Amino acid sequence: MTLQRKNYKLTDPETKEMLPVIFSLAWPTMLEQLMQTAVQYMDTGMVGVLGTSATAAIGATSTVNWLIGSTISALSVGFLAYISQSMGAGKEEQARKASGQAVMTVIIVGIFFTILAVSLSSKVPVWMQVDPSIQKMASSYFLILYSPMLFRTANIIFGTVLRAVGDTKTPMQVGIAFNIINIVLNFFLIYSTRTLTVCGKELVIFGAGWGVQGAAAASAIAYTIGGIAITYKLWKHVDISPKGQSFKPDFSVLQPCLKVAIPNMFQRFTTSLGYVAFASMINSLGETATAAHTIANTVESAFYIPGWGMQTAAATLAGNALGANDNKRLNGLAKAIMPLEVGLMIISGGLLFVFAPVLIRLFSSNASVIALGGTVLRMVAVSEPFYGVPIVIEGMMQGVGKTVMPFVFNVAGMWGIRILGTFICIRFLGLGLVSAWGCMIGHNMLLFVLFTIHYFSGKWNPMNKQNIQA
Repeated sequence: MTLQRKNYKLTDPETKEMLPVIFSLAWPTMLEQLMQTAVQYMDTGMVGVLGTSATAAIGATSTVNWLIGSTISALSVGFLAYISQSMGAGKEEQARKASGQAVMTVIIVGIFFTILAVSLSSKVPVWMQVDPSIQKMASSYFLILYSPMLFRTANIIFGTVLRAVGDTKTPMQVGIAFNIINIVLNFFLIYSTRTLTVCGKELVIFGAGWGVQGAAAASAIAYTIGGIAITYKLWKHVDISPKGQSFKPDFSVLQPCLKVAIPNMFQRFTTSLGYVAFASMINSLGETATAAHTIANTVESAFYIPGWGMQTAAATLAGNALGANDNKRLNGLAKAIMPLEVGLMIISGGLLFVFAPVLIRLFSSNASVIALGGTVLRMVAVSEPFYGVPIVIEGMMQGVGKTVMPFVFNVAGMWGIRILGTFICIRFLGLGLVSAWGCMIGHNMLLFVLFTIHYFSGKWNPMNKQNIQA
C-alpha cells in the first residue's frame, strides 16, 4: 500500500476544537505523574539516610514491583478501550456493566497477587541475587509492601475506568492525596523519635524507628487509603458507577477486554524482562557506570511525563471516536495531538539537554558520575521529540483496541536493538555506558519509524475500509 501523507495543521476547525478537550484530559495525568515522580525522589532520599544497605534492600525488589504494576496496568487497558468505545456509541449501560466486571477483576487479581506476594516474599530476594546480608530486610520490605495488593489493584484499574469516561481529575486527586500521606507517614515510621530545633525552640517529633519496614508500612497504608478512596469515588460516579451491576463473570464484556489486554500484558512482561537484562549488563561496567545510569534513568523519567499525559488523552478520545463511528473526529484527534506532543517533547528535551549536569549533581557529587551521567542524558535529550510520536500513536491504538502491533514493535525494539546491541557493544567491542545508551536511543528511533509507518498505512484505524487486522 502506498503511504499517504497527512496535513498536520492546527488551523483546521476540528483540530482547534480538540485542543481544549485534549488538555483537559492530559493535564491531570501529567500532574499526577509529576507528583508520583517527586514522591519517588523523596522516598529514595529519606531511605538513603539509613545507609547503603537500606537503599539496596528496597532497590533489590524494584524490578518485581514494576513487573506486577505494569501487568495490572496492561489489564486495565482492556477496560479503557471497551468503556471509552461504549460511551462514544452512547451505550452507557454497557459501560456500567464493564465497570461491574472491573470490580470482579480487581477482587480476583488483587487477592491472587496478595497470596502470591505473601507466599514468595522470602524467595524473591534470593531469586534476585540479593546480597545474603540484606535478604531478610528485603524480604520483610517486600512482604509488607505487597500485602495490600487488593487496594493497589483497585487504584490502578478503577483509575483507568474513570479515565475511560473522561474523568482524569479524580484519579489525580486521589493519587496526590495518598502520595502526600506516604511522605508524612515516612517521617513518623522510618525514623526514631528525635528532637529538632525550629526557630530556636526544640521540637520533639515522634518516630517509630522501623527503618526499611517503616518505609514499606507507610507505602502500604497510603496504597490502602488510596484504594478505598478511588473505590468510593467510582461507586458514587454519575456516569460509570458499578452500583446495581452483576459482579459475576460476563464473557460478553470480558472477552473483548481481554482481547485488547492480553497483547499489552505480554508486551509489558517481555519489556520488563528486557529492562532486567539491560540493567544486569550495565552493572557489569562497574560502580561509576551503574551510578551514572541509575541517576540518569531516574532523571529522564520525569521528562517523559508530557508524553504519558498525552497518551492517556489519546487513548480515551480515540476509543470515544471509534464508538461514535466518527472517523473525522478520530483523524482530527491525530492532527491536533501529534504536533502538540512533538512540541512538548521538544521543550522537554531542550530543558533536559541544558540542565543535564545540574540534575545529575542533585543526586551525586562524584565528578566521574556527573560527567558520564550528563553525557548520556544529553544524548537521549536529542531523541525525545521522536519518542513522543510512538507514545501518542500507541495511545490511540490502545483506545481503538489495536494492541497486537504495539506488542510486536516494542519487543522488536527492546530485544532486537537495545538488548542485542548492548550485548555486542559491551561483551564483544568492550564499549561502555555511552554505547549502551546509544542502543537505547536506537530502540526509541526504531519505535518512531515503525509506529509512524503503521500510522500512515491506516491499518491502525478500524474504520478504514481497506484496513486489515493488525
